[in-house]
Amino acid sequence: MILKLENVSYRYKKKGPDILDGVTCGFEGGMLYAMTGESGSGKTTLISIMAKLDRPTGGTIWYDGKDISTMDGDEYRAKRVSVIFQSYNLLHSYTATDNIATVLNVSGYRSGYGERAGELLDEVGIPKDKRGQAAHELSGGEQQRVAVARALAQGSEVILADEPTGNLDRPNGERVMGLFSDLARRRGKCVIVATHSDFVAGYADLVLRIEGGKIAQL
Repeated sequence: MILKLENVSYRYKKKGPDILDGVTCGFEGGMLYAMTGESGSGKTTLISIMAKLDRPTGGTIWYDGKDISTMDGDEYRAKRVSVIFQSYNLLHSYTATDNIATVLNVSGYRSGYGERAGELLDEVGIPKDKRGQAAHELSGGEQQRVAVARALAQGSEVILADEPTGNLDRPNGERVMGLFSDLARRRGKCVIVATHSDFVAGYADLVLRIEGGKIAQL
């Protein structure tokens, strides 16, 4: 089990209600998971906590048997866990190629950034005539696919995606979910998608629902 949550709780204010209340679950490689729940149920919060972008009020998160609270957050996200946001979070003035090359550099890839970036953009279906454009000039579907390529550039075992198809039309949503399925089933990645969409959940090997701060397998 590559990622494990043990009795994880979270509240926004010290005396406020628990958004997450004793969440315990585990995630394995080679699986695509969907976390569902109503708006405000804690899906995004849980993604943020697993990405070490936020700290739980209580409990422990283990990555490959190590407590992530003992890890450097930047290194953890650079080498172990990739995060794909609904808003893409690309460097808007950078080209698609440069967005990928930058991550390759940070992740410790030593040479041939442009060539490797091209290979990754091929995988997600970004045509060559689009790769020299600034990210903000690309369509929403293209930006999200660049974000997936950026996650691949990190070489992480775990990919966390927060509402990754929320800004996409159905064809682009299907393409992105197809990529996630491939990452899990063919490449052995652990892919965890937070979503309110039954369409997205339909791609999952396992659906987990957050309700009342608890998490249950469907």
